[in-house]
Amino acid sequence: MGKYEKLANEIVKQVGGKENVASLTNCITRLRFKLKDESKANTDVLKETDGIVTVIQAGGQYQVVIGNHVPDVRSDVDAVLGVLEETEAAPTGSLFNRFVEMVSGIFQPILPALAGAGMIKGLAAIFSFALGANFQASPTYAVLNAMGDGLFMFLPIFIGYTAMKKFRGSPFLGMMIATAIVYPGFLDGSITAKFAEAGGLNFFGIPFSVPTAGYASSVMPIIAIAAFAAFLERQLKKIIPDMVKLFLVPFFTALIVIPIGFLVVGPVMNIAADLLGDGFIALQGFSPLLFGLLLGFSWQILVMFGLHWALIPFAIMATAQGEPTAILAAAGTASFAQTGAVGAVMLKTKDKRLRELAIPAFISGWFGVTEPAIYGISLPKKRPFWVSCVVASLAGGLSLVLGQQVYQMGGLGVFSFPGYITYEGDIAPAITFALIAAATVVVSLIATWVIGFEDGNVEQAMSHEEAKQAALGKQVVNTQDSLISAPLEGEVIPLVEAADPAFSSEALGKGAVIEPSLGEVYAPFDGVIETLFPSKHAIGLKSNQGVELLIHVGINTVELDGKHFEAFVSQGQEVKKGDLLLKFDIDAIKEAGYNVQVPIVVTNTKTFGNVLPTDTKRVGREDVLLTVIAE
Repeated sequence: MGKYEKLANEIVKQVGGKENVASLTNCITRLRFKLKDESKANTDVLKETDGIVTVIQAGGQYQVVIGNHVPDVRSDVDAVLGVLEETEAAPTGSLFNRFVEMVSGIFQPILPALAGAGMIKGLAAIFSFALGANFQASPTYAVLNAMGDGLFMFLPIFIGYTAMKKFRGSPFLGMMIATAIVYPGFLDGSITAKFAEAGGLNFFGIPFSVPTAGYASSVMPIIAIAAFAAFLERQLKKIIPDMVKLFLVPFFTALIVIPIGFLVVGPVMNIAADLLGDGFIALQGFSPLLFGLLLGFSWQILVMFGLHWALIPFAIMATAQGEPTAILAAAGTASFAQTGAVGAVMLKTKDKRLRELAIPAFISGWFGVTEPAIYGISLPKKRPFWVSCVVASLAGGLSLVLGQQVYQMGGLGVFSFPGYITYEGDIAPAITFALIAAATVVVSLIATWVIGFEDGNVEQAMSHEEAKQAALGKQVVNTQDSLISAPLEGEVIPLVEAADPAFSSEALGKGAVIEPSLGEVYAPFDGVIETLFPSKHAIGLKSNQGVELLIHVGINTVELDGKHFEAFVSQGQEVKKGDLLLKFDIDAIKEAGYNVQVPIVVTNTKTFGNVLPTDTKRVGREDVLLTVIAE
């Protein structure tokens, strides 16, 4: 036990004792408990305990905010708790939100590979169109076709891994189960044909059937099978002795799950998927125009809240099974509408800083990366965002009226064009969509220009003299290092509006929040790295004049365990102002369901007279974010 033994014992006691703790993790400022029964915790007592800043109950976690020395406290708490028995966490949120979160967690890791495979298929289609039948009969085409089709054919194996991991099972067991349902004898129909005259397939006398092409390229069956397998695996781990658990758990899990998958789960999920697919087709058939208008208008909003994951699986299922989909054709116009809107802002604004932000956002928009445009420009300006939604709606309706469909998953933006080439190699639909995309950019740009937006020069960051006046004449700590530069670019938000109560209450110190437009964090002063959390989502620095600064990227992003983060410094390292500290993937973090606000606070605020945030609405790395005032 360490120097926080007394505090650790008190924390464990007040959260309801060891028996009430399901799991414990920590981030750079707080202990994150999952309690079996939060009503047993004495929250008021903990808030008044010396050494505890506050307590926050959010996201299914009981968070005890400690401060920068939380790793030392965690170590002593672990010593008090001992080895925790693994306990299943209860799901939180509405049923629909849980469904969206589940689908996102399963498909998000394999989307880059799906896009790459789709682009290879698009390349093969382009060569087929350009070079004709001779190329389609060539070994080069055969290799390209295998490269593009391989992932889609064995898609259940990939989903077996991600779904099993999502359901807290063993990922490689999920892959093993998936290989059975895409076994070559089922894919080519040879097993079914072999026993056709003997009455068909059966398992110990129980008859079952397999789709014509087996379960290749299917999605829903393996997800349901993996969910059942993960549940069964956990139950078996509880009853099988430790000495034989390593091999008997996967043995019995597979022996039970795979036959049930063939007999019950697979057929039921295929029927359900067919019904849902037929529903989308029926809606599209009822009115392609209405379908395109609604999806085009709402797509950006759905993406912002992560709700697009309720639709993407149906597009994946269709293209994986060799069927075109209109979902992506209607949604694909949204990125071009957003690009046109931000292009108008770029050309019309008189604000130098806004133009500097708009230029890279406009460029990235052509390639389907619109988050910098949405969150950094159009959404804060409001009117450009709604213009982009309306134009995307009209373009989506036009696209479906013209019969546009996507034949293979591809990239985003202009990289999606090959996905519109038909299976026969007809490039005309791709050209049509390219023209629609170009027109969408132009119309959105003109409409945004005409309707306009609130412009005007962005206010400059507080000068040194203004900071002193704001502090009622108090002396500044140091003429150089008291002015803390913004460590990253983006929109400035008052700390009291932070999405995390530990920051908004100023319990961890005074400062500000930045809504980032670029996922790069730079040193705001000369100093030393005091803390770099293993998950890389937060970093603590100390300036040469003694200012201790915490930069916390995202809310609850510790749960990502370092995914989407990259550190360029190490704990104890000396840094100079402007040195690159961290990089993080804004889009991926948002897609994973996390808020990317970056609270920046002076954790030793009480040492100084005051900490004053800038009153400018947007900052770059050369702008002053905070001014620290001495006693």
